[in-house]
Amino acid sequence: MAKHKVEICGVDTSKLPVLKNEEMRKLFVKMQQDGDLSAREELVNGNLRLVLSVIQRFNNRGEYVDDLFQVGCIGLMKSIDNFDLGHNVRFSTYAVPMIIGEIRRYLRDNNPIRVSRSLRDIAYKALQVREKLISKTSKEPTPMEIAEEMGIPHSDIVFAMDAIQDPVSLFEPIYNDGGDPIFVMDQISDDKEEDASWVDKLSLKEGMHQLNGREKMILNKRFFQGKTQMEVADEIGISQAQVSRLEKAAIHQMNKQMFE
Repeated sequence: MAKHKVEICGVDTSKLPVLKNEEMRKLFVKMQQDGDLSAREELVNGNLRLVLSVIQRFNNRGEYVDDLFQVGCIGLMKSIDNFDLGHNVRFSTYAVPMIIGEIRRYLRDNNPIRVSRSLRDIAYKALQVREKLISKTSKEPTPMEIAEEMGIPHSDIVFAMDAIQDPVSLFEPIYNDGGDPIFVMDQISDDKEEDASWVDKLSLKEGMHQLNGREKMILNKRFFQGKTQMEVADEIGISQAQVSRLEKAAIHQMNKQMFE
């Protein structure tokens, strides 16, 4: 099978080496005990595929792949420099969260939404403490554990971390079972009743007369009761993907009847 050449930052990704666990362990010993810089370089080159797999999670952010790859490589090098063989965990298990963390920091720094300096300082210190605790315990710390380590209230940690989260588009897909995707907006309910929407609701009711019983029930719960697709799925005993397909099919049928 022919390999397709894809270059990122001048690197031919089809030719990237893959190190086995035993090879990596020997290289870590050389680097940590003997200070062998060539072993470090070999570890970096042998784990670039790990960076590639991580940056695929951020493909929908509109960022240049080359930029994400370079930032991911910084996270990779930090994880190599801080990895402890004594923890007896796979290197990838340790490295992936650090690579993701480095990319998220980069995305936050380039986020157009402004966050106060004090909140950013708390959040960045919390991220540093989080990485230190992961390195120490080899597991993800809770916000409470981070707060205790920093000596500040738990609520301050939660508020600061929420403030620097990346904004998410309502049209970002969160699930796809091979059919129609489910978007963030499908998960959001609206309990507000606005007077300006009464004409749309009246037209919707008129168009629903030609639908079958289940389609009517789904549209009624979604657009008149303001429920999410997940809530509707739980109530009528089908999957959310099925609710999404039935909803779209019903709306398509109504549009066809109303505008032909």
